[in-house]
Amino acid sequence: MKFEIKREFQPAGDQPQAIKKLVDGVRKGLKHQTLFGVTGSGKTYTVANVIQEIQKPTLVIAHNKTLAAQLAQEYREFFPNNAVHYFVSYYDYYQPEAYMPVSDTYIEKESMINEEIERLRHASTQALLSRSDVIIVASVSCIYGLGSPVEYQKVNLKIAVGQDISRTDFIRNLVDIHFERTTMDLSPGQFRAIGNMLEIMPISEKFIYRIEIEENKIKQILSIDSITREIIKSEDVFFLFPAKHFISTPEQSQRAFKSIKAELEVRLKELEAEGKLLEAERLKRRTTYDLALIREMGYCSGIENYSRHFSGKLPGEAPDTLLSYFPHKADGSADFLTIIDESHVSVPQIGAMYAGDSSRKQSLVDFGFRLPSAKDNRPLKFAEFEERVSQTIYTSATPSTYEKEHSEQVVEQVIRPTGLIDPVIEVRPIVEKGNFPGQIKDFIIEAQKAIKKGGRVIATTLTKKMAEDLSEYLKDKGMKAEYLHSDIKTIQRIEILTSLRRGEFDCLVGVNLLREGLDLPEVTLIGILDADKEGFLRSDTSLIQIIGRAARNVDGKVILYADTMTGSMNRAIGETNRRRDLQIAYNTKHGITPKTIIKKIQDITDQMKTEHSKAVKALLEIDKRLFEKDPNKLIKQKEKQMDSAVKVLDFETAAILRDEIVELQKMALPPKIKKVKNPRNEDLLQ
Repeated sequence: MKFEIKREFQPAGDQPQAIKKLVDGVRKGLKHQTLFGVTGSGKTYTVANVIQEIQKPTLVIAHNKTLAAQLAQEYREFFPNNAVHYFVSYYDYYQPEAYMPVSDTYIEKESMINEEIERLRHASTQALLSRSDVIIVASVSCIYGLGSPVEYQKVNLKIAVGQDISRTDFIRNLVDIHFERTTMDLSPGQFRAIGNMLEIMPISEKFIYRIEIEENKIKQILSIDSITREIIKSEDVFFLFPAKHFISTPEQSQRAFKSIKAELEVRLKELEAEGKLLEAERLKRRTTYDLALIREMGYCSGIENYSRHFSGKLPGEAPDTLLSYFPHKADGSADFLTIIDESHVSVPQIGAMYAGDSSRKQSLVDFGFRLPSAKDNRPLKFAEFEERVSQTIYTSATPSTYEKEHSEQVVEQVIRPTGLIDPVIEVRPIVEKGNFPGQIKDFIIEAQKAIKKGGRVIATTLTKKMAEDLSEYLKDKGMKAEYLHSDIKTIQRIEILTSLRRGEFDCLVGVNLLREGLDLPEVTLIGILDADKEGFLRSDTSLIQIIGRAARNVDGKVILYADTMTGSMNRAIGETNRRRDLQIAYNTKHGITPKTIIKKIQDITDQMKTEHSKAVKALLEIDKRLFEKDPNKLIKQKEKQMDSAVKVLDFETAAILRDEIVELQKMALPPKIKKVKNPRNEDLLQ
């Protein structure tokens, strides 16, 4: 299928010339191009048009999960009939394995995997291996090691009606590709056997395949709703991909065991020669234990540290990553388009990943916690990343030195189709002076004015603690405020931003997460606290990005709280005023009246919430008869079930039961009694 944009409007402003120049650049073979586009000029729409013209699978890299989620949603709206997927780190919490020699402290790896994000990662890789009209919006986790696409694709199962296979062999095949057997409700990556039927939930889906086997032959395949159990449709054939990205054949496993043992022997001799007997004993014990687990269970904690042995790669060779799953030409070169969003942040982030990982791993190797091959389980070096992508378009309102030096073409997109002008900027003091109440009290006064007119407001601080404290202070003053920073989980961040747009609260307080790429057209006021504290968060680049968050609303206004004018402030204000002048001139020439961007409020979590609501509704329907007989008894039963689910840490089921209980309690309430007042002002029940 071809990429086809769902158009609600035609390109306008600077977009047509930007699209033409970028498309021409790609067709001429330019490897590096930069789209220098101001906030609100529609850079994502411009890139979407380029993708449609070029018709190649596309990787879009964002520098954080929140921005990636927003971009994924935007591309889904532009390309509703194509495959747009979201690929970010699946950890809600991650503490990497580490050793600190100074204090002799070993920190064991701890992590909490978000199953929903893991499902989306598998959906991404499977789409790349099965179709060409694919856009993957990813964080920098896309440069970290992933299983080999060759092995991943090699072991996928083709399941078809009429296929000869016994029930026993089918189960064995599922176990071989890391599906787990269960007798309970299915989750992605699990299956259950019921008589001559098998029910499987693919790792990338939320529905179930029911396969009926009769006389060692597949008689029927049905896809069914996992909650309502309704039949969605009958299938003739489907492909089932592995439940894990790291896949190896028995032959590869045997080769890996020999290779790991050989490396262990060499390393033990090295440590003993250096007089590191404790380290040698530690390494021998840990590695032997891991090998025993892998042989018996097929898996061990930290198995990724042995990935080079299973993949057959040479020492120091770059690992397979998400980039390996994209199509390549016969000569091995990349055959896909790469978009690096907010490149002034994303490019340095990509470049920094390897050094930090390498330093931590080296310490583990030196002190006998890991074999030297563990260092090959790593992110790509920046040079390796450059080799593995082909034609790249960098997008930013503030391109950095790298983009400027490497780009063979810089395309400017300054004029907004909406006619919106960059916000008015005011500079006010920080400290209380004369009639001025100080930055916090002044911000509250201005924020209340903006909120009264129906706008949303943002305050940016320098630290997480300041963000938390200020949000609590604002709540004490009667404002509906929330804070946002990097300690908040991925899905929750997206939900907070969506809640702000919906008006569930009015003021968002944060640090640098409120800068690049966040699209919040309802925001009319931004207060930049301590704007004169020169540094990363108050550089001219950062200030321009923060100011841009108020450029999507005709009433946009930014207040810089500063006691001195810094060079960064002067440059940011100067660039903003330059863009204002260009837009005003364009508007005057074409008779354009600026209009606030009207954007549908939707996020990538909506699908998850819909499925949750669907589950609650299905349970209510099932329990309807029991409720009619004895409502209170049913509610008590549900409460016990919820408590049981919590005890076994099944919070998803507990949440569904909790919401069902709320609905049941509403249904059980007696009808409201209307109160009226008699002439003597006494309440009468009627």
